Amino acid sequence: MNITKKDIDNLNAVVTVEISKDDYSGKVDEVLNNYRKNANIPGFRKGHVPMGMVRKQYGKAVLVEEVNKLLQDGLHKFLTEEKLDVLGNPLPKNEADINWDAGDFAFEFELGLAPEFNVDVKKKAVTHYKIVADKEMIDNQVKAIRNQFGKIVSKQEVEKDDEITGTFISEENEIEQRTTFSTEVIKGKRQLNALVGAKPGDEIALKTKGLFKEDHDNQRYLGVSNDDAKGLDIEVTLNISEVNKREMAALDQALFDKVFGEGVVTSEEEFRTRVKEDTERQFEQTTDQKLLNDVVDSLIENTKFDLPSDFLKRWIQASGETQLSEDEAKEEFDRSEKGLRYQLIEGKLRTDNNLQVTFEELKDYSKGMIKAQMAQFGQLNPTDEEVEGIVARIMSNQEEVKRLSEQLNTNKMLQFFKENAKLKTKEISYDKFIKEAYA
Repeated sequence: MNITKKDIDNLNAVVTVEISKDDYSGKVDEVLNNYRKNANIPGFRKGHVPMGMVRKQYGKAVLVEEVNKLLQDGLHKFLTEEKLDVLGNPLPKNEADINWDAGDFAFEFELGLAPEFNVDVKKKAVTHYKIVADKEMIDNQVKAIRNQFGKIVSKQEVEKDDEITGTFISEENEIEQRTTFSTEVIKGKRQLNALVGAKPGDEIALKTKGLFKEDHDNQRYLGVSNDDAKGLDIEVTLNISEVNKREMAALDQALFDKVFGEGVVTSEEEFRTRVKEDTERQFEQTTDQKLLNDVVDSLIENTKFDLPSDFLKRWIQASGETQLSEDEAKEEFDRSEKGLRYQLIEGKLRTDNNLQVTFEELKDYSKGMIKAQMAQFGQLNPTDEEVEGIVARIMSNQEEVKRLSEQLNTNKMLQFFKENAKLKTKEISYDKFIKEAYA
């Protein structure tokens, strides 16, 4: 077997695989001999079928199969040894022209080669948002904590700021949702006036248009889908079963100890500072995801390189379960081009900066995740044996390993960007962040 590569340009090449009769004839004879020994053909004893008959009946199929095995093995070995970074898979070029009656064969394959390029993560500055909890947000969080640790007092009549437990019903719209809500979430004055003064056992007719301050509250309190929640305009009946008032816990040492542990916080000022820190920490995942998306978009836009586009379109056209038309293949390429470009950029960053995930890192990541989950259920000091046992089960699950590997890969890349990309930090309130970042 002889394999050669001819470069068409920097991104395209043709590989020729020459296979002679000497490469495959021994294996073909071996397979046909096995067929002869086991063939059941009427008129002949098993194992005594003439080889000429076996060769006539099975020879061509066996030859094609054995040559294809040699072809695939040889091509794979060549690409590996030559360290060729190919995109897609090799495309047969002269498949239709092969004469299987000839003794020697020459197969040609088109290759799409990955481009050579450099990645500069400092080329263009990207905004790194830091959401700052303002006074209003902190006040609301403190109020929520005081309500959470306060006591509930049963009432016989609804007043402003009370909690109502009841069931929203609309037979026409198939709604029957038991829920609890505060009158604070009611937006419409007419609806609020209808609720104030109501008693347990009362049935109140309400219009959903403008009922709640936010449309997504329709999904939460009425049980409708996310799509139906937007601009919902129907009539519902609320059957009130309970009216309660939450008496907020006093802002004192007893509350501080319940929330943060005994003696950790000793003043209202410290309490509000901790609430501020915890609130801002909760937003880090949101801003981290925004940062990751923005850096990725910036790298795709500012890292210039060509792709073997024509080859990739032909490969897409031929590689699917069903043959695509040229137009369909072009549309698919256009949809996937940005993803392919970032895949190449990310691969280069991982290789150049040693960002690959090791098995030990994956195990340590799994341990940390397990311990955090166990702590949520009150198991603060699990034994090493317990943790190792769970890790072993996780590592034996291929799907779970894949999921955790993707998480860890993303975390490593995010940390790399935080440490190496050109970032400009911008402190912003949550409301302004939503308007600016997702406008």
